[in-house]
Amino acid sequence: MPSESVTGTVTRTLYSNEESGWCAIRLSDDERGSFAATGPLLGVREGDELRLTGKWVDHSRFGEQFEVSSYVQIAPSTLEGIRRFLSTGRIKGIGPTMAGRIVDAFGLETLDIVEREPARLLEIHGIGNATLAKVKASWEKHRGIQQIMVFLTGHGIPPGVAVKAYGKYGSAAVEVVRENPYRLAEEVFGVGFRTADRIARRIGIPADAPQRLQAGLLFTLAEASIEGHVFLPRSTLVEHAAALLEVESAVLESPLGAIAQRELVVTVERADDEPAIFDRRLEAAEASVAEDIRGLLRKPTDHDIDVKAAVAWYQRRAEIELGARQHQALTMALSGRVLVVTGGPGTGKTTLVQGLTRILGAKEQRVLLAAPTGRAAKRLAQATGSGARTIHRLLEFNPRTRAFTRDRQRPLEADMVVVDEVSMLDIELAARLLEAVPPGCRLVLVGDADQLPSVGPGNVLGDLIASGVVPVVRLDHIFRQAEQSRIVVNAHRINSGQMPVSDGNDPDSDFFFVARNDPAEAADLAVDLAGRRIPRRYKLDPVDDIQVLAPMHRGELGVRRLNEKLQAVLTPPGPELTYGHKRFRVGDKIMQIRNNYDLEIFNGDIGRIELLDEEESEIVVRFDGRSVRIPHDDLDDVIPAYACTIHKAQGSEYPAVVIVLHHQHHIMLQRNLLYTAVTRGRKLVVIVGSRRALGRAVSNATQRHRFTLLADRLEGRIRPSGPSPKYS
Repeated sequence: MPSESVTGTVTRTLYSNEESGWCAIRLSDDERGSFAATGPLLGVREGDELRLTGKWVDHSRFGEQFEVSSYVQIAPSTLEGIRRFLSTGRIKGIGPTMAGRIVDAFGLETLDIVEREPARLLEIHGIGNATLAKVKASWEKHRGIQQIMVFLTGHGIPPGVAVKAYGKYGSAAVEVVRENPYRLAEEVFGVGFRTADRIARRIGIPADAPQRLQAGLLFTLAEASIEGHVFLPRSTLVEHAAALLEVESAVLESPLGAIAQRELVVTVERADDEPAIFDRRLEAAEASVAEDIRGLLRKPTDHDIDVKAAVAWYQRRAEIELGARQHQALTMALSGRVLVVTGGPGTGKTTLVQGLTRILGAKEQRVLLAAPTGRAAKRLAQATGSGARTIHRLLEFNPRTRAFTRDRQRPLEADMVVVDEVSMLDIELAARLLEAVPPGCRLVLVGDADQLPSVGPGNVLGDLIASGVVPVVRLDHIFRQAEQSRIVVNAHRINSGQMPVSDGNDPDSDFFFVARNDPAEAADLAVDLAGRRIPRRYKLDPVDDIQVLAPMHRGELGVRRLNEKLQAVLTPPGPELTYGHKRFRVGDKIMQIRNNYDLEIFNGDIGRIELLDEEESEIVVRFDGRSVRIPHDDLDDVIPAYACTIHKAQGSEYPAVVIVLHHQHHIMLQRNLLYTAVTRGRKLVVIVGSRRALGRAVSNATQRHRFTLLADRLEGRIRPSGPSPKYS
């Protein structure tokens, strides 16, 4: 069937996949009326007028729709089209109200005036010189993006890439992409090798081109780091890269040498195994962590505290009797240089930290408390009654310079640093932290080794324990008060491979399992529990106090679909701001999913939308008492958070959690995942789903192996690859 062209105005985004660029949209046209189109349409917005090339197909479920192979954006030709185009938010300074005024004044000439005579906009009430400057800058950016978008979409590339490429290279974007599209994969965040490779193949770069082979190797290493690996064995790297590139392994020897020569990778020799290939930064980070830990351990211990008397004093002041392991941990923390404390819920980790802060406070010594995330730091502060900060704030991150103020040259002013939730600590953040710990300081690392490992590369807590070099105390006694909680009891049962116990007839229980085998029924029940029944029964706020957790993003029981359902219940329809497939409303619970150092909001931070700025297409979000204006271009980095993945909930606690667990999630059903989910609930945990899925999760104790060498370095089995490491 030959291709044909159709035009239309986008009226709605039905579906959008940011990874593949595939979207489903609805358009309107005077001749055809309303119709659907599908294809590589990421980046189009409501109000856009498009000329689509492709063919009509009859979908078995959705009926007739236009299957797009390519498209171009065309200037709107009607007054309504121009108004809608200007109202999309892409032109800063012009929102829906102002767009109406401009179109009323200039009619069909509006876009020509914006393009050629922008100064005439000063004739419009409400537009001054400052707004005019915004409009001119945005229009120039829009035109630049359009140029590269035409180029890229002509090669079948998602339009979202155009925006990112223009943001990185400006007007030189087309030239850069033509010369070496693989630079996109190396230099533009969110653009992967496969996207760059599609561009390269379409513009005629051969499959065995050196830049392609080098990019494939670097991409393979980067993908491994996303899965938690710090390095890959040489043969594994070559094998995976060869499969990706569809070339013979032998072809990659020279490109591997080339990226080593460019100092993009580092090879570390291992006595009993094949060489390890590291990304340069990750190798420096791991080496730095090992050297700093060993350096602290080598420092002589001060004897400025009568430890036995101090522990006895704390027990009297707190009117408690420490358990044997708590007593041991407190003694070792006060008498040594480095200590790792691990244990599950109810085993007394918080009591230990309280003891350290009180004893050293009485000695007028300074204790600094920190955690990897804002919510974990807030919880630590509440639990101990002492100030606690995120590691980023502890190290005084400077958004302007994008560097930590606290480092080797300007270390922390502390006698002891205590870090909680260390299981979340990846190798790079660990390196930054340890660089700032002064030589005479004590370091106490607290965490639960049975929880999920860090989202980022490394297995810092596990490796410290496995090394046998760092003193470790494992708290394993559940105290009487905690024993009364079924959440705590069941968490430990799950961790030991036993099914949790749930008595649905006990209204005073804090743990319930509700069986629902049908996915649609399970989703509806989870939404009803979180949105209506639990708030009513337990007098909890459905947004702030209750968190829905699921193992995965996709599917009927995935986070995305659950968020749509929960938003419909918890934030009634009203004024909203649309961004791709996301719809933001005042009151929405949202999560930041990437570190934004300029705005000082970080991956995992949760807030509530308190204002929609339609004129600027921006939102204002309240994060922990601080209002942050999130510009339109950063809306990619925020997602609805009524439901979130279990991984994203690490380090957080909520009064109540609803966990959705179904055999649809089979690839994610692991014991440490379920254990982590259950331990997020403080007062109430409800699991909704199939008993089969619950049983699989409890019985599946396998954990994906991560390639790291931190334990080996601590043991002295890896010779330093160069001079004393400095991670920077």
